[in-house]
Order: sequence, then structure tokens, then C-alpha cells
Amino acid sequence: MVHMKILIHGLAAALIGWSVAAHAQPAPPPALPGPPALTEQSIDTADFDGWRSRADAGAKADADRNALEDGVAKAKTKKAKKAAREKLASLPKPPNAGPDPFLIRAQILLDRAHASPGVIDGRDGDNFKKAVKAFREMRGMPLDGGLDPALWSALTGDQGRATKSYVIYSEDLNGRYVDDLPKDYAKLAKLKWLGFRDAVEMLGERFHVDEPLLRAMNPGVDFKKAGVAIIVPDTGAFPEGKVERITVDKRLGELRAYDATDKIVMIAPATIGSPDTPSPEGKMTVNGAFPDPVYVYNPKLNFQQGKNKQKLTLPPGPNGPVGAMWIDLSKPTYGIHGTPEPSQISKTASHGCVRLTNWDAADLGRLVDPKKTTVEFTE
Repeated sequence: MVHMKILIHGLAAALIGWSVAAHAQPAPPPALPGPPALTEQSIDTADFDGWRSRADAGAKADADRNALEDGVAKAKTKKAKKAAREKLASLPKPPNAGPDPFLIRAQILLDRAHASPGVIDGRDGDNFKKAVKAFREMRGMPLDGGLDPALWSALTGDQGRATKSYVIYSEDLNGRYVDDLPKDYAKLAKLKWLGFRDAVEMLGERFHVDEPLLRAMNPGVDFKKAGVAIIVPDTGAFPEGKVERITVDKRLGELRAYDATDKIVMIAPATIGSPDTPSPEGKMTVNGAFPDPVYVYNPKLNFQQGKNKQKLTLPPGPNGPVGAMWIDLSKPTYGIHGTPEPSQISKTASHGCVRLTNWDAADLGRLVDPKKTTVEFTE
């Protein structure tokens, strides 16, 4: 009887185990390895090989997924479709999209070399690709190599850190901030200053970094507290020299500035005109550069904003329609200027002018020679 009870218990346990196994859900597929956690060290030590390995793994996973999705679409029987779907479900999940420390470091170093990526955001976007190509052009490298070991070696030649520490001062917190900025021009015209909304936006522009990334680089930091140390991009010194000529490439969405020896001083992504209000053509000269300009809105000469049909004068400030710098061109109403939305540079249309980030416009404004610097628009 004892042996019989043991046998029955063993059989019952086996049946329970079989039942659990039969109803258990399959383990979810592992996720592909993502970029390292965002820290000061991970940014400053990010290396080409690690990034290339992640990028290659991601590209292979995308190709595998596309092939299996194609297989599901082309399957002719329920059995074949089910098998294809099961294979698709077993693929590793892509990592959570987010800033990559390597791309942050690369963008900072490109910015430091005056091949501007626009706003530093740690993502592999069009402006980053343009900056890589710009750097290659500035260094006399083949233009079609992309971000390869040769470019990375040239970019990291100074061995300098990509980040630095910055202490938030009371002056940073007590700026002329305007927390509520309406979009309507008539309402903006009633204000005295179109300033940053808060210290985070101000610090983001000072260090050329996207606000969400600045916060991600400094988790848990109270940006409203003086004396707090934060990590920011080290974008280096201003570009030097005098700009003799500027080219504005409408097709690429890019501005290049050259000195008297035809050496490129800086390259920056730009928003250039729109189908409704195209940018000018041909050559013109720079009349002058004007920091913190007022903006005269005249719907009879330019465009109509909202329901505003009357001429308006908007006050100065980095969040005004033309940002913190206006470089006036010899063709009336046209200029090169900053923007209140740096993350949108080269991604949205302008009203005929050339729009840069506030910091790129400010750099260019220091370098132009009034009545001498020429500007040419090309296709």
C-alpha cells in the first residue's frame, strides 16, 4: 500500500507538472542590448567600437524583422502564416529608444569643431548626419565615408572630455524669465521682453543641448536651487576669424561660412524659406548683425500670422520670432536669424529668411563684416 500511495502521488505530481507546463506562457524574447546608462562617465568614455556594435546589431534585427513581416504578409496558408508569426514573435525586442552616450559625445565634439549638429540631443537624426559630412568637408576627408573610424580618430584627436561641470548661480535663477509666452503676435507685442521660460531653457541654449537631454544628464537635480553642480556639454570656444562669404544651400538646408582664404569657418543646419514664402535667390551682402532685435511684423510685406492683419512691433528676446540675433541682408525684409525653437531647425519651414539656432546665429553675427560679407543662395 505504501508503494501504491507513492506511485499515485508521483503520478499526480507529474500530471500537475504537465498541466502547468502546458498552460505556461512562453518566456518573452530578450531585448537587444541598448546604449549604456546615461552618465558623465558613459558620455566621456563612449567609444566607436561599442556604438558600431550596437548599431550593427540593431540594423540586423531590423532586417530580420522586415523579412519576417514580409513573410507573414506573403504566407498563403494559415499554417504558414502562424509559423511566420511565431518566428516574428521570437525575435529580440528593440531597445527602448533614447539618447545614446556615444552620439552625445560625437555631437558635442562636432559642435566644438564648428560643424554644428544643431541642438545636441544624442540621436542619429538628419542634422547629425549633416554635421558629420560637414566635418569631413572641413578636414578634407572623402564626403561619403560617414561616421567611420578615420573621422572618429580626427574628432577625438584633442583627447578632451565632452562634458564639464557647471554650478547653477543665483543669477541663473533670477533672469528675465517669461513663463507664459502666447503664440499670437498681437499678445506678444504687449509684452516687454520675450525671454526664456525658465533656467532650464536658458542653460539648454547656453550649452547647446536639448532640454529633455539636459535633465536626463542630471537626474534628480533641482534646477531651481543655486549652488547645485550639473553636467553640461563642453562645446569649446567660439569660432574665430572674419567671414568673407556665406553660402546658403536650399537643397541641403545648410549654411557655410568661409574666410578670405576660402577656409570653412563654420557650418550649421538651417531652415530656409518655404513654398509659400521662398527664400531669395542670388547674391547679396550683410548690412550688419544685431543682437536681441525687435521684430517688426508687417503682413503686407511678409505673411499673415493668425488673424493679425495690422503691423505690429514685437519686443526683443531669445523666444521672439527671430530669436536672439538678426543678421540683416541687403535685400529688404530678409535676414539670417535665430529661433525660439532650436530643436526644429531644418525640420520646419521659415518665412523666407534663414533660421539658425540662437547660438549658431550669434556665432555667425560675431564673424560677419558689415557691407563686405557676401551671402549667396544656391540650390
